[in-house]
Amino acid sequence: MKILIAGAGIGGLTAALCLHRAGFDVEVFESVTELKPLGVGINIQAGAVRVLANLGLEPELAKVAIETRELRYANKHGQTIWADPRGRHAGLPWPQFSIHRGEAQMILLDAARRELGDARLKFGRRITGFEQKGNTVTARFADRDGAIVETATGDLLIGADGIHSAVRAHFYPNEGPPKWQGILMWRGVTVGKPFLGGNTMVQAGHHNQKFVCYPISRAHADRGESLINWICDMHMGDSAMLPREDWNRPGKLEDFLPKFADWKFEWLDVPAVIKAAHAIYEFPMVDRDPLPRWSHGRITLLGDAAHPMYPIGSNGASQAILDGEAITQELTAGVDPEAALQAYEKRRLPINARIVEGNRRKGIDIMLDIVEQRAPGGFTDLESVLPAAELEEIVGGYKKILMQDRETLLALHKRQQEGA
Repeated sequence: MKILIAGAGIGGLTAALCLHRAGFDVEVFESVTELKPLGVGINIQAGAVRVLANLGLEPELAKVAIETRELRYANKHGQTIWADPRGRHAGLPWPQFSIHRGEAQMILLDAARRELGDARLKFGRRITGFEQKGNTVTARFADRDGAIVETATGDLLIGADGIHSAVRAHFYPNEGPPKWQGILMWRGVTVGKPFLGGNTMVQAGHHNQKFVCYPISRAHADRGESLINWICDMHMGDSAMLPREDWNRPGKLEDFLPKFADWKFEWLDVPAVIKAAHAIYEFPMVDRDPLPRWSHGRITLLGDAAHPMYPIGSNGASQAILDGEAITQELTAGVDPEAALQAYEKRRLPINARIVEGNRRKGIDIMLDIVEQRAPGGFTDLESVLPAAELEEIVGGYKKILMQDRETLLALHKRQQEGA
């Protein structure tokens, strides 16, 4: 069976590797002419690292990434609200990794080149259209100037072409632009001193103003430094969303730094970290409404093309990786390919719809708003502000939505070992 994949992001490359390992003939088509290690930091949750470990990639990730020890939530004064051990530190068989997105993508790309071969990875190929006829799908790919440069035919087509997916737009032509609820993000990377042990991810503040930071480089850690990936979120009201061409535009310190001027915690000087960044980029926090279906005959969606979501709970890359595993498992089950895509959709669409909707309701970040509302000046006794039982309900409920709670992951690990 030949499978065409539009998009060589983290989701598309993971799917390609999983499918190739399962014996499928895979071709990947990517719109850019050359993949470069671009972007900023991401977190790959332990459940998704499990998939990459099964592909033999954990050692390569560990060489460049930080193995995250803890996720910590704090108020705008730097006081800890909740701290959760992550990955192996939580007793799981796999780590959580904090890593530069570009480095993660390059590890996947190098693996795809080794296993699929360069001839199966096509660059400068943007999908512009496709047709289904009988048991085949024929797709057309264009270069940067819009000229059709290749036509490919396969048994299936997977649209892994991101939040502005052309495959998605074909089936939902009236969907319109991504949805924005008024939050702008400024992102940067700063070389600084290690904080909170050098392997902690922090989210501090509240919905209207939040600071997220975590180290992403093993090489810097080995030198006694920390390459700090940071994000400043600010709610800007209900003004119109920036046009697409302004996404990832250079950010201006004067637009947001004054709001963080007094965020000087015992463990981190936030304004100093922001000011020391080599470059700052600004873009809107966006998602799309969950779809009623992803699969249409022999065509389906994966990753951000299927379920773009707010970056809450470190789910974007992780869920795309899990998509790649799931679609492979359904296609190897031996059923009709169209039925396999329906089974993949049935398995993955509901959970991602719940994550998208949950993140719109602030997800696990709701604890930050509760503390800000009840104790804006800080607290001396967290229990009197946010009782442990209420906090556990927030945390436990969100993890179960993700199916990434410890019990679920350990049960999955046990089943895999028994089936090995």
